[in-house]
Amino acid sequence: MAASATSTPGGIPAAQFVDDVDKFMATGEWGTTAEAALKRCDEMYSKYKFMESQLLQKASRLKSQTPEIKSTLDMIRFVKAKSSSDFVTDFRLADNLYASARVPPTEKVCLWLGANVMLEYTVDEAETMLKRNYDNSLTSAADIQKNLDFLRDQITTMEVSILSQTILALPCLCSFDSCCFVLLADRWTHTHTH
Repeated sequence: MAASATSTPGGIPAAQFVDDVDKFMATGEWGTTAEAALKRCDEMYSKYKFMESQLLQKASRLKSQTPEIKSTLDMIRFVKAKSSSDFVTDFRLADNLYASARVPPTEKVCLWLGANVMLEYTVDEAETMLKRNYDNSLTSAADIQKNLDFLRDQITTMEVSILSQTILALPCLCSFDSCCFVLLADRWTHTHTH
């Protein structure tokens, strides 16, 4: 159950599945007591859940940014196609407020880069930069999804390992003849029966 040497390109360590809890506990790799091993498992589980939340935030940001990049790229390509003549277009002044404008042929455009920064580019430079950003956005989204899939597998492995070690620890912790396991939310607990 210790993290093995394998990891994803995102640097997520792989959780090793523990199929023999007694043998694993004998190695002392995560402590000599069930409580110590459970504590380490809980720490890894928490780290995996934190990594999952970070990746979900990145995925959400990319999901909103990618269509904006594509829209801007499409507009640059439209401006490039109309470089020999004037054209009329509507542009947004505010939410639900648009104005019409006649755009003369141009070789330069200004792009908002964020943080109140706008830079002037030639149409070709803008198209190249936006195409690269769009491709990078799609690649990043695919990488994040791969990492999320891998991470969810690691979370499941940790949940099974925690359960296995909890079951092993129960004979030491319970003074009753039998215990009953109940799944509450996403954590296993046990109750005693007489």
